Amino acid sequence: MLDVLVVGAGPVGLTLAAELARYGLSVRIVDKAAHPTTTSKALAIWSRSLELFDRMGCTEQFLAAGIQGHGASIRSGGQVLGHARLDAIPSAYNFALMIPQRETERLMAAHLGRFGPAVEREVELTGFEDRGDRVQARLHHADGREEMVDCLWLVGCDGAHSTVRHSLGFAFAGAPEPNDWVLADVTLQGAAAPPADEVSLYLHRDGLFVVFPMPGPRFRLVATLGAADPDKSRPDPTLESIQTLIAQRAGGGFTAEDPQWLANFRVHERKVADYRRGRVFLAGDAAHIHSPAGGQGMNTGMQDAINLAWKLAMVGHGAADPDLLLSYSPERSAVGEIVLRNATRMTEMATLANPAAQGLRNLVLRFALGLAPIRERMALQMSEVEIAYGSSPLSRGLHAGAHGLVAGARLPPEFYAGAPPGAGERPRFVLYAEPGADSADLLSRFPEMLEPVARPAPEGGLLLLVRPDGYIGFAGKAGDWAEAIAYLGGLAA
Repeated sequence: MLDVLVVGAGPVGLTLAAELARYGLSVRIVDKAAHPTTTSKALAIWSRSLELFDRMGCTEQFLAAGIQGHGASIRSGGQVLGHARLDAIPSAYNFALMIPQRETERLMAAHLGRFGPAVEREVELTGFEDRGDRVQARLHHADGREEMVDCLWLVGCDGAHSTVRHSLGFAFAGAPEPNDWVLADVTLQGAAAPPADEVSLYLHRDGLFVVFPMPGPRFRLVATLGAADPDKSRPDPTLESIQTLIAQRAGGGFTAEDPQWLANFRVHERKVADYRRGRVFLAGDAAHIHSPAGGQGMNTGMQDAINLAWKLAMVGHGAADPDLLLSYSPERSAVGEIVLRNATRMTEMATLANPAAQGLRNLVLRFALGLAPIRERMALQMSEVEIAYGSSPLSRGLHAGAHGLVAGARLPPEFYAGAPPGAGERPRFVLYAEPGADSADLLSRFPEMLEPVARPAPEGGLLLLVRPDGYIGFAGKAGDWAEAIAYLGGLAA
């Protein structure tokens, strides 16, 4: 029987399939589209995602294909309100990697191929039934063939119009953002062209205008066009209309040329309440969609996939009790709520229409961006390195280290003392403790749950059990061996 059927071969589905295959589960990934995406779509890969790519073994390929964005400048009326830099992000990847989604998909598909599976295209999920001990899925092939597939788990990574979500009957609560938007992928020429290593935001009285750097060198231009009419779509943008926006909102001084993609779009902000029912899971846009402000949607989805993959693999290999899977939805739903809320706030702030409110916003931004703690806080939020699972059922122990080493927190990579947790052929927790008889006993008790060698504690007096995704599951004092045994015993099969 197949272990996992992944529906949808965008960045999220590809990440999930690659992780499952790397960990030795049998996996198929299907997509009803005939070809991968040809447009740029999501552009930014953030620090935490790159750290997690390290354990997957594919970071270098992504770094070689993208360019580094080191910050953002915010302007209004010809004045610079402030700069936000990413240098203070506590990560080796203290930047946003700007890379078109088509390249992200190409690289992740190649990474998946290292483990054998390949995307099955023009294969559509037309129905499924959770039978308690397995899921039976019905697939329709391009040649008209119908196929029934039995799998232990099914994961819907099939986007905002998810067939899996619709079949589950899950409400996709939320609403559309009220504006029409336009985008253009172009080259820019002229002395006043924005820099190619940062995002440039122009807060104009008529609406937002943003310039994102891309490899090429190219740029993504995004702007609001005013209130959307639900009964009528705007005409497709032209290069001339984009140039008009440059002149009106960015002050001119540069021209857009060689367009690769011109499009109108509308933003929806929606989320399901639960990411799982029985043996069926949702990840990525199938579970949450939001404004592109912050560029965190794709990153959040890929991190959904990484969170779910190691749990499915531990259960699938018989190392962990199936109840481990109960932690996926509460952990990732809480993160999805935060990302949705932050993106909504940023969008609302950037698209204010009232002149008085715009003036107040600009004053606040000028003041706030002049304060280093606020700039650093913004960078932490965008990079997603501050994501934590403190309220997760997998987070135990109250002891806190001097570096914020508490249950649920990300273990900073500088403390890994070796390969990243989860980098092996099987997902296992990592014991960080002083060597001795007690650590040897713990390792021998749980050979399927723990990597075979204890690593040095990141600071004296600590005993940590770190999850395969690099988050601290158990945080205790150096002598808390009974509590560590109870923690692993509660997860083991």
